[in-house]
Amino acid sequence: MKLDSIAHRFRVDKPKKFKLSKHDTADCCGLSIDKAEAKAMLAGGIERLSALQEKLYADGRWSVLIVLQAMDAAGKDSLIEHVMSGINPQGCEVHAFKAPSEEELKHDFLWRVAQRLPRKGHIGIFNRSHYEEVLVVRVHPEFLDRQKLPKIHKDIWKQRYKSIRGFERHLAANGTVVLKFFLHVSRAEQKRRFLDRLEQPSKRWKFSMGDIAERKLWDKYMEAYEDTIRATSRPEAPWYVVPADNKPFARLVVAKAMIQALEALDLKYPKVDPASLKEMEKVRKALLAEKD
Repeated sequence: MKLDSIAHRFRVDKPKKFKLSKHDTADCCGLSIDKAEAKAMLAGGIERLSALQEKLYADGRWSVLIVLQAMDAAGKDSLIEHVMSGINPQGCEVHAFKAPSEEELKHDFLWRVAQRLPRKGHIGIFNRSHYEEVLVVRVHPEFLDRQKLPKIHKDIWKQRYKSIRGFERHLAANGTVVLKFFLHVSRAEQKRRFLDRLEQPSKRWKFSMGDIAERKLWDKYMEAYEDTIRATSRPEAPWYVVPADNKPFARLVVAKAMIQALEALDLKYPKVDPASLKEMEKVRKALLAEKD
């Protein structure tokens, strides 16, 4: 399989038929690549992303929103570190959404993410996002008590899916490219990574006892992810279910998806008007005439 087509393979284009169990967490499209090869392949993608980001900024008509969701230890942080390593930080913002604050709880569930949307010409990365409200909160419905809702309807999750679809459709209509990635790691691989964190002193700071508590709810989370992706993957804001047992391969998939989305925008550098060109030519000649 050509590398240019790997991202398309994992995009959910037929959400009604989506089944999470049909997606292999170890799928690498038949490619056998070690870390060194993957790093070299990713380097080319990073270089292309850097060039496209500059053009995105100069064009000034579009913004890009990257949504990352996953179970603990799936590799979100390292993906951001590697894939975005060539991005100019002046045109990129990363936001990690934790449990909502008291101020955030005084607003609707989309309010806090709306405050962090990327400006025109910028790339925004949500490390967890508004989808926590139909994932974590669904698995822990007791969290709804803190939200002071006037009434909790029995179809609250369907209502929230509808709100999210409308929100993302609005973003797309106004020039924000929305790309959503679920880093799909297996329970066995998560266990291996947890053990790695526990056994290596330099990684123990990453471990939380809360991660083990959430691990016990694995099946409930998988059901929530399946329903969420089925309900919210749309052409204007697609989900990509990225196999995440192999971190280097997962990074390649995300990089390729971003490159394809940016290339599809037909980004252009602003044209300089004739009068300005004449002035620039005068300045150029003046500079050339200067004696060093």
